Amino acid sequence: MKVSEAREIVGGLSKTSKMPCKSWGISAKACKVGSKLAKIEGSVCHGCYALKGAYVWPTVEKAHARRLEAISNSNWVDAMVTAINGDDYFRWFDSGDIQSDEHLKDIVRVAKQTPKTKHWLPTKEYLIVARFLRRYEFPKNLVVRVSSPHIDQEPLKQYKYTSTVHVSKPFGRECIAYKQNNECQDCRACWNPRIKNISYKYH
Repeated sequence: MKVSEAREIVGGLSKTSKMPCKSWGISAKACKVGSKLAKIEGSVCHGCYALKGAYVWPTVEKAHARRLEAISNSNWVDAMVTAINGDDYFRWFDSGDIQSDEHLKDIVRVAKQTPKTKHWLPTKEYLIVARFLRRYEFPKNLVVRVSSPHIDQEPLKQYKYTSTVHVSKPFGRECIAYKQNNECQDCRACWNPRIKNISYKYH
């Protein structure tokens, strides 16, 4: 399978201006937990960035729809492995979130088959992650960061890797993107398994 063919199967990959790598995402409207949190003032999903701006352009919405549909393709895992093409870093869900237990297992399969790639997956699908961890472990090259649902809420202690959103005081390592034109630049903290929590400044 050619890389171009693989990317067609998975609905294409994104290359956002902030990210130092390619990513794969779907519409935030498809978030299970996030769509509920978006209706709650004070939650990290209220006023979600992925429900406005470029994310609602027709071309982007069509790409998200293709990717969502592609999840059910029996070749999705193999195609994702080829589409990543041995890149050093990869981000899951620049928008959207895990869709099901099987979807998470497929992502893990992709990570295992791309051992030289460092994967970062931010999520609010607490139950899906918890059910997975009752029986399995994430591979070392996949950092799944479970986000606290509310602004200024402490990291969720039951998960190994977490993320938070703060107004004034960060919890643990603060994301410095807001200090550098909202770009990662040479920072790779989110992918780093030695960093337990990443705290994003609310904006």
